[in-house]
Amino acid sequence: MAATEQDLMRRLDALGIPAATRRHEPLFTVEDGRHLHEGLPGAHCKSLFLKDKKGALWLVVALHDTRVDLKALQKALGAARFSFGKPDLLMEVLGVTPGAVTPFALINAEGAAQNATLSVALDARMLAHEIVNYHPLTNDATTAISPDDLLRFIREMGYEPAILDIGALSDS
Repeated sequence: MAATEQDLMRRLDALGIPAATRRHEPLFTVEDGRHLHEGLPGAHCKSLFLKDKKGALWLVVALHDTRVDLKALQKALGAARFSFGKPDLLMEVLGVTPGAVTPFALINAEGAAQNATLSVALDARMLAHEIVNYHPLTNDATTAISPDDLLRFIREMGYEPAILDIGALSDS
């Protein structure tokens, strides 16, 4: 059974990770949430659930306005051709629905890291901000944490993220 937002908050608290959550209307796209940017300090981010043609899965997290060149990204990560993961696979692996993809969903894949084909890639530009914002497993709230705490959470879930300048990949 997938973790709830309350489960996530308890886990963050147990790890000593401070987090501030703000409720809002459900957001399904980056564009849906643009009006919240002024009232929510920190970097606003997007998360992509990708599958390559060999079946490997990727959770890619970048700044909301980063152009993600899937072809360049797959090359940089050594992956096969990327496509977006289907909603049923997203629910099976990360326990969230489209529109709620988030690095916090790794709580639902904890322990499976050594046996699964899921990898995590993070945008270096995103990690340069003081605060980063993500959905807390649902798309009707946004949770702010520090990039260092995000990295600690991801590592506690059993994943070592690849960190690269995702936006620069499309510039080359």
